Amino acid sequence: MNIAILHYSVPPIVGGVESVIAHHARMMSNDGHSVRYIAARGESMNGDISLTRIPLADSRHERVAHVKSQLDAGHVTADFESLRNELVQELQKSLVGVDVLIAHNVCSLNKNLALTAALHQLHQQKKLPRFILWHHDLAWTTPRYLPELHEGYPWNLLKTDWGNTTHVVVSELRQEELAGLMNLDPASIHVIANGVDMDRFYKLEDLTRDLLGKTRLLDASPILLLPVRVTPRKNIELALRTVAELKKDFPEAGLVVTGPLGPHNASNITYFEMLRGLRAQLNLEGSVHFLAELYDGFLPDEVIADFYRVGDALLFPSREEGFGIPLIEAAFSHLPAFCADIPPLRKLGMQDAVFFSPDEDPTHVAALIADYFKTSLPARLAMRARASFRWEAIYRQQISPLL
Repeated sequence: MNIAILHYSVPPIVGGVESVIAHHARMMSNDGHSVRYIAARGESMNGDISLTRIPLADSRHERVAHVKSQLDAGHVTADFESLRNELVQELQKSLVGVDVLIAHNVCSLNKNLALTAALHQLHQQKKLPRFILWHHDLAWTTPRYLPELHEGYPWNLLKTDWGNTTHVVVSELRQEELAGLMNLDPASIHVIANGVDMDRFYKLEDLTRDLLGKTRLLDASPILLLPVRVTPRKNIELALRTVAELKKDFPEAGLVVTGPLGPHNASNITYFEMLRGLRAQLNLEGSVHFLAELYDGFLPDEVIADFYRVGDALLFPSREEGFGIPLIEAAFSHLPAFCADIPPLRKLGMQDAVFFSPDEDPTHVAALIADYFKTSLPARLAMRARASFRWEAIYRQQISPLL
């Protein structure tokens, strides 16, 4: 699909809308769409996303500023009409071959009403492709803009439903405002929030991103981390049975075991096969991930640190440890720790970790974990944000179906 994204400016120009546009364009391009920017200022992105430059589409162009000063005073002049007509011609040329046009804010703010009017004229003449209006801000519901607005054309274009368009807003507040402004059914307005790029926010390693993509671990909630080698003394079977019980309260719960098979005992292969069989028996094949199945050898420390950053808790049921470095790493990562009550871990965790017997009933261990995630406000907020406000989830769940 050929998609055009229209705004006054695009990245690397710095702005909230520009940042959102960059994420949208990247994800659409990664999804196989052909994406182009249409704007006055900015640059193409990564060679894959081109920029069609229309200088008169700017909010700061000298002619646009002159016309805006006339409009702010309530005067619709020949200067406005001339600017609108030129923009009609420029837009028509820029939209050749486009299947979907997404206009960010240009049909809800009065930064360049000639551009708004040009789009409206083309839309009324049925000369636009499928048209999505993405509203971040609304001039008519924002007090600081009201002195610049007047009843009639072209100002009323910002509060009138043009028909045969798709409206998208970034919050329930904007949905309520737009519905009232345009006399629309709120259910007809799509609410698609802004998000966070976790890869960049956490500065994830390339290998981490690859492993997260293959496991889709970020869809789990909570994510339990078990950073150990696959060997019987690590008591990994208790972790699997605990996850099976935890899913009764948290159906999306997941576990990642980061380490390879222990290198010094051939019986570890037999143990690993037992764990894989147990995973299948417990119906956990989409929930419990052994990175040893995806990567041969020890993961670099930087990648292990990444998994601490994206995890929600340490689950550490070992029967035997000489020291217990994962508990200290969890502390540095601000993760709650649920640990087997063995002397080295008790000495490290003291009163600041949750302990259980390595032979504990997994139902009890799961209850300890569930109680924490039901009552911890930071943990609940983190899991909800990851499920709803990371860009990849937003794109997969809402933007791709919209397109």
